[in-house]
Amino acid sequence: MSITQNGISTRSVHSGADPESHTGSVVAPIFQTSTFMMDTPGQTRAGFDYARTGTPNRSDLEQVLCELENASFAAAVNSGTSAEVAVFSALLGPGDEIIIPRDIYGGTYRLLVNEYERWGVHIRTVDLTDTEALAAAISAKTAIVWVETPSNPGLDIVDIEETAKLAHAANAILAVDSTFATPILQRPIELGADVVIHSTTKFINGHSDVIGGAVLAGDGSTCPRAAEVVERLESYLASVGLGIAPFDAWLTRRGIKTLPVRIAKHCENAQAVAQWLERRPEVAEVYYPGLSSHPGHEVAKKQMSGFGGVVSFRTDTEARALSLVKSTKLITLAESLGGVESLIDHPATMTHLAVADCELSVSPTFIRLSLGIEDIADILADLESALTAAAQTPDGVSSDAEALGADFPTADPSPSTLQHPVATV
Repeated sequence: MSITQNGISTRSVHSGADPESHTGSVVAPIFQTSTFMMDTPGQTRAGFDYARTGTPNRSDLEQVLCELENASFAAAVNSGTSAEVAVFSALLGPGDEIIIPRDIYGGTYRLLVNEYERWGVHIRTVDLTDTEALAAAISAKTAIVWVETPSNPGLDIVDIEETAKLAHAANAILAVDSTFATPILQRPIELGADVVIHSTTKFINGHSDVIGGAVLAGDGSTCPRAAEVVERLESYLASVGLGIAPFDAWLTRRGIKTLPVRIAKHCENAQAVAQWLERRPEVAEVYYPGLSSHPGHEVAKKQMSGFGGVVSFRTDTEARALSLVKSTKLITLAESLGGVESLIDHPATMTHLAVADCELSVSPTFIRLSLGIEDIADILADLESALTAAAQTPDGVSSDAEALGADFPTADPSPSTLQHPVATV
């Protein structure tokens, strides 16, 4: 059943969620099977033959993602990184160039360097918030322009529409990682993107209990290279078996039913926290596109219907940053983001440690907050208490890094030379 003409909240609840035909169950069952019966050789009952190539739960999830993004194609896979692998493996070849932003998820950078550069793919880093810089960098060798907006963890905002024009003029594909925005806040295909990537682990599932990813594509009409995208993705995915498991697909589809109301609360809490942090003398700088002080604020207003649930900020010293992240009580010190619970992350020693020794390193004074849906008074009280504790920390290098334990080794304390810290893993 296609209900694309309905509102996005209606689609979130009903698309890919028809009552089960045999029993009338309002919630679809989990089809925990590896294979499907045929009555005649080669003739499937409902298009499913073997679970590696597709399952009913995966199809339900792909349908709702397609309708939320207004996409022509969707593939639900087993992680956000697998979604990237599908795009890079299907759409890049030896001698091709991929342009990436200055602020990029560290796992993406590591994947490209470790697995694709050695096969002859060239990686070029460009400040994609500057369209003139992209215009100067793009060439006939550019196969993909890879965008994160908002980016992780610096929350850069890239103008998707203008970037699409430049990419397509050079016959390059525009791929947008829209994990932080979700289709509730931003739909890149409507703005000219050819491919959209999500880590559905994050806001789309929203309950910190599933690992998953998604690749979506437009109709291929933007440039000659884009016309091949869907066919290449379908061929690659059929060969390698990256599809999400039935139970994980079922949980993610369940999470999407509340996505619009959750995103509204995430945004509300993040805006309040960002404004509160801006007034704190202990905080050196706040990064949130909902603030008028953010350099991408006007672009975000143009292409997003809200500013997301992630706020990043800097303290004055590494010692204070480390003290702060281990002093919260309600807000959990943990990797990942986008769940109903608030999480705090010290990227330099946690999620982005992998790029500690390269030009994309994150300043050790940097903190990333994923705001959950708790009562804002409780979130602010917890931050108040943690900031008070951090204020007692002496300046200079602190032993707090060791106190975090062996899982969080200390990063290079020298700050990044970039205007915004750049993500790692």
